[in-house]
Amino acid sequence: MIDKKKILEKSECMTLLCTKASTHWNTIKIIFNIPLVFTSSAMCIINSISTDANEVKVPNIVVNAVSVLIMSLSNSIKASEKLDLFHRLSIAFMQLSCEIENYDDDVNNDELKLLNNKYENLVTQCLFEEIPDYVKRQIINTFQNKHKPIQLNGLSGLTNSPSIKLNSELSFKV
Repeated sequence: MIDKKKILEKSECMTLLCTKASTHWNTIKIIFNIPLVFTSSAMCIINSISTDANEVKVPNIVVNAVSVLIMSLSNSIKASEKLDLFHRLSIAFMQLSCEIENYDDDVNNDELKLLNNKYENLVTQCLFEEIPDYVKRQIINTFQNKHKPIQLNGLSGLTNSPSIKLNSELSFKV
């Protein structure tokens, strides 16, 4: 059964999850960009100090190698693309949440199906594997007594619950 409250809570959960994920990837992007600024500055300083090109040949090679290494790592991690994806998803989930809130309490079944399809289409675009576990745990704790996407519902191994405890009486805690 599709429920307005359930879709709204899941959409709000995804809004916060994508916002925190975009913040994480923005931090990673900045961490890679700061050394590039320093290496570019160092290259300018090294080249302006000396008039003899042979004197600065080795330092130029070293600084260039460091710059290329940093850019290669940054490109392989693709922090900018992930930042953009999670930022766009955060905005889309926020818009969906606002759209859901604008509906009256007596939403008909067709409207609920439409809202649910919008939600599901956005969720399929989300790369949950690119969201760090600490972010997922924060969201699970924040939305403890609310509906969450299935990827965060506790069966993904991110929480201590549900657990299966085997003892002499074979008791199960779910």
